[in-house]
Amino acid sequence: MIVDYTTLEREPLIATLAGLERDLFGRGSWTTTMIRQELDAPARTYLIDIDSDSDIDHSTAAQPGTLPIRGYAGYWYDGDDAEIMTIGVARQYQGQGIATRLLGGLIGRARTQGARRILLEVRVDNEPALALYRHQGFTTLGRRKHYYQPDNVDAYTMALDLTPHIAGFALPSDGATGGMRHDP
Repeated sequence: MIVDYTTLEREPLIATLAGLERDLFGRGSWTTTMIRQELDAPARTYLIDIDSDSDIDHSTAAQPGTLPIRGYAGYWYDGDDAEIMTIGVARQYQGQGIATRLLGGLIGRARTQGARRILLEVRVDNEPALALYRHQGFTTLGRRKHYYQPDNVDAYTMALDLTPHIAGFALPSDGATGGMRHDP
C-alpha cells in the first residue's frame, strides 16, 4: 500500500529509512540527519510503500521503532522541474514491481503539481534502475563523472518530459489562419 510520508509517524519513518539506506546504498547512504533534513526541506514529495500484510504496530516491526516499509521514493519540485532524490526498495521485495508503482506515483504527483519534466541521476552500473527509467520513458541527457561518492562511480542524467513540445507553429483550433494565406 502506497502512502504519503506525512501520514506516518516521523521518528519511526526516519529510523526505518536510515536502515534501508544503509542496506541498499552502503557507504553512499544518507545518514539519519540527512534524511531528517531532506524530509524537512520545502517542496518535497515522498511516497512510502507499506507492507499491507503488517499492521503499523511498532511492537511487531522488524526492529523496535521502525515501520514495515517495503520501498520509498521522493522528489523535489522547483515550480518547473521535479528532481527525483531517491528510490529504494528493501532487498527482500525487489523484483515485485514496487519501484515501478512508486515511480508511477511520483510521475502522477509531478503532473498534478504542474511539473514540465522529471529529472534524475542514476548510477551507470545500476541496470535494474536504468531499465525501470527507460521503460517509463526517461531518456539519457548526459553523464556526470565520479558523481557517486565515495565509490567514484559515474551517473547518467535522465529526463522525462511531462508536457508536449510543439515544434514550429500550430494553427488555432477554430481553423483561423491569423492572416496567413493558404492556396488550394
